Amino acid sequence: MANKFYGTGRRKKSIARVYLVPGTGKVTINKRDIDEYLGLETLKLIVRQPLVATETADKFDVLVNVRGGGTTGQAGAIRHGIARALCQADADYRPVLKKAGFLTRDPRMKERKKPGLKAARRAPQFSKR
Repeated sequence: MANKFYGTGRRKKSIARVYLVPGTGKVTINKRDIDEYLGLETLKLIVRQPLVATETADKFDVLVNVRGGGTTGQAGAIRHGIARALCQADADYRPVLKKAGFLTRDPRMKERKKPGLKAARRAPQFSKR
């Protein structure tokens, strides 16, 4: 068994480089503990979802480098990366992860700003007079 499994996860503007190393289930994001890096419990839950689904939460240590976007986007990117790395670790996990939807790249991106508008769809305020 190889000692490191890699997966790239993306969501919105966030890109996560995820490494799975056999261990006890410690999650380290940008050299900081998950509890220190992600404030909300829901985000920590999102990150751990693929490990819980495959029952490998205590078999791997997760090392993550993530950049870009906000905390929610980063959490989604990490989840995607972990799922991809798990597939590399053991192909048997693929159907479980696929069914849960963790392998699908979320295609929703920020819509571009159009000329004449203040944002993607936000028009300047209208006044009759």
